[in-house]
Amino acid sequence: MPSRIAIVGGGPGGLTLARILHQNGVSVTVLERESSFIYRPQGGSLDIHGDSGQIALAKAGLTAEFQRIARYQDQEGRLYDKQGTLRFLEQSTEGDRPEVDRGHLRQMLLDSLPDGIVRWNQHVMGVAPQQDGTCDVLFADGSRKRYDLVVGADGTWSKVRPALSAAQPEYSGIAFVEMGIHDIDRRHPAIAELVGHGLTFALGDGMGLLMHRDANAHIGFYAAFNGPVDVYAGKSDAEIRNALLEKFANWGSNLTSLIAQSDDVVAVRGIYWLPPGHRRKHVPGVTLIGDAAHVMSPFGGDGANFALQDAGELAEVLMRDDWRERLPEFEEAMAARCEGPAAMANAAILKAFAPDGFEHSFATMQQLMPTGTVFPAK
Repeated sequence: MPSRIAIVGGGPGGLTLARILHQNGVSVTVLERESSFIYRPQGGSLDIHGDSGQIALAKAGLTAEFQRIARYQDQEGRLYDKQGTLRFLEQSTEGDRPEVDRGHLRQMLLDSLPDGIVRWNQHVMGVAPQQDGTCDVLFADGSRKRYDLVVGADGTWSKVRPALSAAQPEYSGIAFVEMGIHDIDRRHPAIAELVGHGLTFALGDGMGLLMHRDANAHIGFYAAFNGPVDVYAGKSDAEIRNALLEKFANWGSNLTSLIAQSDDVVAVRGIYWLPPGHRRKHVPGVTLIGDAAHVMSPFGGDGANFALQDAGELAEVLMRDDWRERLPEFEEAMAARCEGPAAMANAAILKAFAPDGFEHSFATMQQLMPTGTVFPAK
């Protein structure tokens, strides 16, 4: 087995890989650019799938810990038209895709690792594969360190990926403005009822409001539309909020109340992806998992789950004596596994924010959730 492994990136995928390897006696170091866990907001909810993400967490020995933070009650699905009329509702909580806050999941994984495995403030600028099959990590201060294997788990804008591929993430043309409301049940009960317990969509005019209930009485939501990713660059929270209220001016007041009552503008995020089916060359001493390997649209909820699954499958390879020979097989299997779901997720988000996006999503939700209730338009 490799005696020196560096994982670049301390997100859920990288931390899950570190946990499984550490449990099995493999020496591993996680190099994280951020200065601490509280460096930035961690984002909203993830649905962790029983056939992928949860399997990886079981390999990490964290099923009981996961179930303590998972919200099985938050698996509803709702769709509103732009007038604010509820058109579709699925209230079943019998599925195996419970919600969990990103921050809670990351904290659970960090708590499962001994001090010193995660090294904060590590500004990785790139990697340099060596002829003997090892790989150097290059740091911003000019230093470098050699490892038997470097795993790029550093997301969409990976610093590791260029050693394997010249591919760059492509902008979908869709921007998400992430916002939030705290203490929702006490302060804004009407909005709490509107959003419900799960993932809620409102679509129309090629735009959307995507809402989810988080833990601790928090509502997170995205105002989404077609446009340049830097559309609000340099704008204050108040200016962004006012611009969004103008953009959504002909929408139902129950929907625009989310924007009006939002406590903060967390970020403006563009939706990027790598071409589905993207293949990279195999280079000894370096590999990729998660968004570094196959970033895709969030529609479908597969991104985080695939990152966890990648971690579980790569860990099994790295615990073999012939891990170097097995790495190309792992990389090809991962690419093939993600290709179809990525293509569907990318197509789904483009259709959702097309002019007829509501009608398409309405039909899709009825197909995917046949026990849901359909309501007439007003």
